[in-house]
Amino acid sequence: MQRIGLISDTHGYLDPRVFKFFADCDQIWHAGDFGTLEVSRRLAEFKTLRGVYGNVDDEQLRQTFALHDRFACEGVDVWMTHIGGYPGHYDRRVSKSIRATPPGLFICGHSHILRVMRDRKLDNMLHFNPVPSDSDHVQTLMSQGASLNTTLPLGTRP
Repeated sequence: MQRIGLISDTHGYLDPRVFKFFADCDQIWHAGDFGTLEVSRRLAEFKTLRGVYGNVDDEQLRQTFALHDRFACEGVDVWMTHIGGYPGHYDRRVSKSIRATPPGLFICGHSHILRVMRDRKLDNMLHFNPVPSDSDHVQTLMSQGASLNTTLPLGTRP
């Protein structure tokens, strides 16, 4: 089973504790707004990196990453984008597609609000909005030595 570190909205800053926090991860997925190519380079040198560009990312990052990334991970259909909304409030740019073919896991950034929730109307799809490394949520977890090594049952749909 792959361990995935999810992050978004770094805006050019990576808290150095991220490297310790994601040490046991196999991959890092960044849901946009890297802020600088240097942030993506540092993450990619550390672990296998997947990502999408966000609204603050420049042309270099837009040439390196796609606006949307839809892929399979261990049999789960994953869709990652930067601006996507959340269950009941999807952004107009993804609303039609997500309703027509919902993935098993929908990851987006942009809001800076940590959200993990199911969309019962879309085949129980799991929605995940990670937070930036400098957010209060992550800093509190890091300072307390907490772990986010939670296994989410992606392959099952209760």
